[in-house]
Amino acid sequence: MSVTTTTHLNFRGSAREALDFYQSVFGGHAIAVTYKDAGNVQNENEADWVMWGQVIADNGFHVMAYDVPSAMPYEQGANPFFVSVRGEDADEISTLWQRLADGSNVLRPLEPAAWAPLYGMLTDRFGVTWVLDVTAPYNG
Repeated sequence: MSVTTTTHLNFRGSAREALDFYQSVFGGHAIAVTYKDAGNVQNENEADWVMWGQVIADNGFHVMAYDVPSAMPYEQGANPFFVSVRGEDADEISTLWQRLADGSNVLRPLEPAAWAPLYGMLTDRFGVTWVLDVTAPYNG
């Protein structure tokens, strides 16, 4: 079993531009799934915003990004990243979740999501926001 941690950057409407920029700098492949692609449009003006995106390169560079919806608070630079913990084993991710959840504020419970077998978000007692998920192949 293994998990990885990845910096998960937060934007408001500019995630795609940022991902394209980071790809131009570091190389690799960019993927961007919009709220419309995922069937999760809350605001029609934000349908083409990035709900999940990443750049991953053979040189080891990996960054994830998304556009924070307008229904959620966002101040550029105030909460610029999450730590993403991803793995293939649901039991392992669930165990890590339970440990991190001690004294945390659960923003989204760890449960199945349309895009992952398990997905959850919490802010730990130190103010760090963690996103944990069980990976699933993207067939977009």
